[in-house]
Amino acid sequence: MLSSVVVSTASQDFYDILGVSRDADEAAIKKAFRRLAREHHPDVNPGDAAAEERFKAIAEAYEVLSDPERRQIYDRYGRAGLSGAGGGGDPMGGFGSFQDIFSSLFNSDIFGGGGPSRQPGDDHLTNVEISFIESVNGVQKTIEINLVALCDTCEATGAAPGTNVSTCQMCGGQGQVQQVMRSPLGQIARRSVCPTCNGSGRVPDTPCADCHGLGRRMTKTTIEIDIPGGIADGQRIRMPGKGHAGDPGAPAGDLYIDVSVAADERFERDEMDIVSHVRISVVEAMTGTTVTVPTVDGEEPVTIDPGIQPLSEKVLRHKGFPQIRGRRRGDHRVVVDIDIPAVTSDAGREYLAGLDEHVTSRGSGDGLFGRLRNRFR
Repeated sequence: MLSSVVVSTASQDFYDILGVSRDADEAAIKKAFRRLAREHHPDVNPGDAAAEERFKAIAEAYEVLSDPERRQIYDRYGRAGLSGAGGGGDPMGGFGSFQDIFSSLFNSDIFGGGGPSRQPGDDHLTNVEISFIESVNGVQKTIEINLVALCDTCEATGAAPGTNVSTCQMCGGQGQVQQVMRSPLGQIARRSVCPTCNGSGRVPDTPCADCHGLGRRMTKTTIEIDIPGGIADGQRIRMPGKGHAGDPGAPAGDLYIDVSVAADERFERDEMDIVSHVRISVVEAMTGTTVTVPTVDGEEPVTIDPGIQPLSEKVLRHKGFPQIRGRRRGDHRVVVDIDIPAVTSDAGREYLAGLDEHVTSRGSGDGLFGRLRNRFR
């Protein structure tokens, strides 16, 4: 990995400036230059005099080491030997020629680059609501959203049907215009997207009435979304290439869908488990019973053992949420709530006390009612 370079004096070794060994090949030298030039270019570091100085040294080092003849002279005689080989004066060797080096190495706004620019489409975010049951089993939803799409009226040319598209006169079909600015390094040419053709390099003679010559327009689009079983409230689905259309020939953006799961009064989610409650009477808790509980797969019978305690759980295996990327499935936990009525009359209390004493004498520990009183006191 190339080390970061700090240029402090004009006499620093060219190999040290680029951070390469003296036996580095042409590819290694070019790679080092590309990385350092992007990092230290004055357009990237506006107002930074030190960055300008570093960039100047990096440019000078590459101009010499990328030329086999000048590199050989430098290796034998150092900087002094270059004075007789076209290396004197401006260490940039004339910015005009060096700009050509940038153009051949980079295709960016900073360093220049020919050819029309094709901008990819933007991403789009929307949302969809599903039921609790759908979040367990999965569901396919159809939504309608407004997206930028290629204009089908003009077939994305931007020209009215039956008319032609001409080369942009502003940029000469390049899709970019060049601005020349003066800097301490000399003249720097910077390219930007042509404002006339928006980077396409072509202009319709008669603009399409539907897209106003842009080749794209906002369109109501129907999207089919496959929502997997096991998805949780607030999770996001990504659909690559289903977002806004880019320029003709450029990729579309992505579509993101935030999923909201509606609450269900029967169920709660606990990670991959489903939790529900069933209410039984005190007598049913004492003697046991069988109850029918709703699950996401339909109703299921649940056996309640005699003497079950409040807030105990009965587990229905593999009735919970499926794993989105896997085969495991959670459980359905049924929490038992016992409906304990209030006894306020003296006669009722005497009756229950006698019953509790009778149950205790039969070897049930502290007595069922005593335990219930202690729990719900």
